[in-house]
Amino acid sequence: MKRPLARLELEIAWRYLRSRRGSRLLSFITVIAISGIVVGVSALIVIIGVMNGLQTDLREKILVGSPDIRVLKYGEELRIDDWRPLLDSVRKKKGVVAASPVVLTQALMRKDPGSYSEGVSIAGIAPAGSADPEVTTIRQHAIEGDFKFTSAGGKHRGAVVGKSLASRMSATVGTKLVLMTSVGAKMNAAMGFIIPRSFEFEVTGVFDTGMFEYDDRYVFVDIEAAKDLAGLDSAVTAIEVRTASRAEAPAIAESMNLDYPYHTMDWHEQNSGLFKALSLEKLGMSVILSLIVIVAAFNIVSTLSMVVRDKTREIGILKAMGLPSASVRRIFLAQGLVIGVVGTSIGLVIGLAVGIAMGRYHLIKLDPSVYFIDHLPVQMRVLDTVLIVVLGVLIATLATLHPAISASRLYPIEAIRSE
Repeated sequence: MKRPLARLELEIAWRYLRSRRGSRLLSFITVIAISGIVVGVSALIVIIGVMNGLQTDLREKILVGSPDIRVLKYGEELRIDDWRPLLDSVRKKKGVVAASPVVLTQALMRKDPGSYSEGVSIAGIAPAGSADPEVTTIRQHAIEGDFKFTSAGGKHRGAVVGKSLASRMSATVGTKLVLMTSVGAKMNAAMGFIIPRSFEFEVTGVFDTGMFEYDDRYVFVDIEAAKDLAGLDSAVTAIEVRTASRAEAPAIAESMNLDYPYHTMDWHEQNSGLFKALSLEKLGMSVILSLIVIVAAFNIVSTLSMVVRDKTREIGILKAMGLPSASVRRIFLAQGLVIGVVGTSIGLVIGLAVGIAMGRYHLIKLDPSVYFIDHLPVQMRVLDTVLIVVLGVLIATLATLHPAISASRLYPIEAIRSE
């Protein structure tokens, strides 16, 4: 019984992939071609996973203390005087889950009179347990004390500082700190210099977000104390908004349609420079690593061209026996497809294994003072992985077209005479 033509094509393709003398092992040049695909695919999977992990990890850590949307007022003063009607209006907007006022300002902080002072970012928020809803998750990251801001004597002069800042200042719960600001400062006529306003606070908590920028520079205080510190009287700096989904925040911010002089900034706009840089870096790395796969494709072209040259007489005999040119093309296309599928599959397994190990065991440590994070995060996305797998197989298959067409165009008599 005559074997089906498709099966015959596959058997011939498999034979051409193997070494000579009946060995079932793949030939050396075939192994090299497969290795090129393996390296390219696995590197792409790992690097894209790292870039996805960086974007996600930085976004989550940035949004620990930063809202999904921030409502601001145009102008240099950055103060909203009549903010209560605005707050009520924002809370009624579609997609808004919670909204709360906030005061943002800068100050100098020192521990003892005459001691070292450094600039810090002050954020005035509602104390934990108050009627105002929690917009960010910063209160969940307290490792000492809490965010109630209740200091000695029942006053709300408490301050919650970042872990790195607290360590540098040798501050623990109960430590007295002095915050100084030039807002409302007076000129000393006799000495000719400005005397800053000073406010004494008590450390009532320490937080640790894992985001160095927050842990090293931020101090959270009661919103009323922040108003006094910033000289805002009853005004606030902005309205912070939490949405049901961060992915929907840009669309919700755009749909608010607030009247002038108010405008919105979503979380992506607030950190646009960082996320644009990460996206550009991800694109650049993808292009660079795709070149590895393309180089592997040229390797496949040369490999199959060598096979065509080596098997010219056999191809001529097969065509003289009646094998159609289309079948000859399919034989070499099958070889390229095998190389692509095997190389991509092995690369997929290696890439996923390395990526998962890096993400789970934090294999690559980083300096948080430089990179904002303490390890290289990895996040594998199904869509990215599928696209890389399709790219690997597609490039390997396309690389076989030229050798396959060249083989199918051989004339039987000339091919047989070639040797």
